[in-house]
Amino acid sequence: MIIDLVPIIIGMPAGLKQTSSTIAIGFSVDESAKGTFTQNSVDLNLSPLDREVFVVLAINLDPFTPDMVEGADSKVESSLTTTSQTQVVNLSNSNCLAASGNFIKGDGTSAVAFQSMGSETPPATLEYIGIIATNDFFIQVKGLGNNDAKGMDGKLYGYRAVASADIYAALVQSEVLSA
Repeated sequence: MIIDLVPIIIGMPAGLKQTSSTIAIGFSVDESAKGTFTQNSVDLNLSPLDREVFVVLAINLDPFTPDMVEGADSKVESSLTTTSQTQVVNLSNSNCLAASGNFIKGDGTSAVAFQSMGSETPPATLEYIGIIATNDFFIQVKGLGNNDAKGMDGKLYGYRAVASADIYAALVQSEVLSA
């Protein structure tokens, strides 16, 4: 029996050439009013003429802690997407790269806190978790049952890359048409 102990080498996605080292981009969004869906866009300053894309390696979303309101549930939900949205979305949305939420369930006599999040950092076998082909990404937040407006902070990790013409066209078309 022969056992191959050669490690799997994870390389660049086909059709892309890395043009920067890993970049960390911080962002935040606050509700415009208590319980109101709010979205911000974050500009990546990509060069479409150079067919530049952003390869996402990891995302960290940190929604604020909901308020403990006696006898009521409260929550703060957040997401990061490649296209504009009309509500906070979850990972079943093809444009959603990360989603997270903090929840408090209360019945008047006791309360329990929960946290829900999609895998923000890929397993070691994945090369990346997404590719952003347009110039920006979008962050969303919405609280419910809180005393004050809430928000979310986060960080996106990745690198710039140049795509071949056919790959770039396919990525942009896929991202725009799925909006």
